[in-house]
Amino acid sequence: MKIAVVGTRGFPGIQGGVETHCENLYTYLAASGCDITVYGRKPYMTWKSDRYKGVKLIPVDSPKNKFLEAIVHTFRCILMARKLHPDIVHIHAIGPSLFAPLARLLGMKVVVTHHGPDYMRKKWPLPAKIFLKFCERMGMMFANQVIVIARNISDDIKLKYNRDSAIIPNGVEIRKPADTADTFKKYGIEKRKYILCVGRFVPEKGFHDLIEAYNLNDFGGWKLVIVGDADHEDSYSRSLKTAALTNKNIVLTGFLTGQPLHELYSHAGIFVLPSYYEGLPIVLLEAMSYGLSCIASDIPANRAIELHDDRFVIPGDIQALSDKIKQYVSRNWGEEDREKQIQTIAARYNWGLIAHETLGLYNLISARD
Repeated sequence: MKIAVVGTRGFPGIQGGVETHCENLYTYLAASGCDITVYGRKPYMTWKSDRYKGVKLIPVDSPKNKFLEAIVHTFRCILMARKLHPDIVHIHAIGPSLFAPLARLLGMKVVVTHHGPDYMRKKWPLPAKIFLKFCERMGMMFANQVIVIARNISDDIKLKYNRDSAIIPNGVEIRKPADTADTFKKYGIEKRKYILCVGRFVPEKGFHDLIEAYNLNDFGGWKLVIVGDADHEDSYSRSLKTAALTNKNIVLTGFLTGQPLHELYSHAGIFVLPSYYEGLPIVLLEAMSYGLSCIASDIPANRAIELHDDRFVIPGDIQALSDKIKQYVSRNWGEEDREKQIQTIAARYNWGLIAHETLGLYNLISARD
């Protein structure tokens, strides 16, 4: 089966939930015998080969501009994909799904994966939010098949568009803990003595709240380590970096992937995700797959993941977040707890199963007249 993929910046090792999703899903599908071509955004792609684990990668020129890049890039990619004569063109995220009607008009069968209502993100001004809602409508109306990554998104689509969708979540790879600690030396941190957070520097991730919450309490020498950066440097990302400078125990590592990130996940004392908006947070799934003690904001996407009620905190309540972190920093999290959590995540969020379910949908759509 020949699949053309659009809507992602690309991979490997590119920051973003959609990018992580695509990297894992399509390498699994390629290993299953699918012919996969991924159209990435040239400004982000640093991989030197035109193939990655059996997936063909095509860098396509696009402006590196948060308002234009997805739209310009997707339009170009749909036209390029038509020349492949794919069995399926798979569009990721609601912005790029604007071009689902064009892909159908060109005779292609279209799958759209809805990764979450991006118009809820704080970074978008009102005109952009309205435009993204229109993009969502085009994708939901014209796709041959809609996939969503969480039940709450499926319910929302059914309510707004009377459209059924297949729920296929994000996944994780269960990895053995790292036995190296080179990253620790670089940033001056100790095993099990730091609070970890991972994500892009955008307002909806709530990192500003986390920094304030950390400064409100004495955590007994525990450091706060925030992994990530901005795709497009702006006043918000600069304000985070300025705020971090006020406390020597706050560590900003920048964007990390591979072994350095593996080391930080492996040996964190606690993981915190204080976001206001998520689709289905891969970083939280990853933290749980390492067996980490986790705290998350009380939003529908985070609630969809198996965490105890006591581990949620209302987004934006800085004092409550600080107190919650203090509570779990002081609480013992034993090996039995870690193993139970890892087994739960492995059973439900397995990339092999996710790829199998996705391929099954492809086959059904491809077989239709």
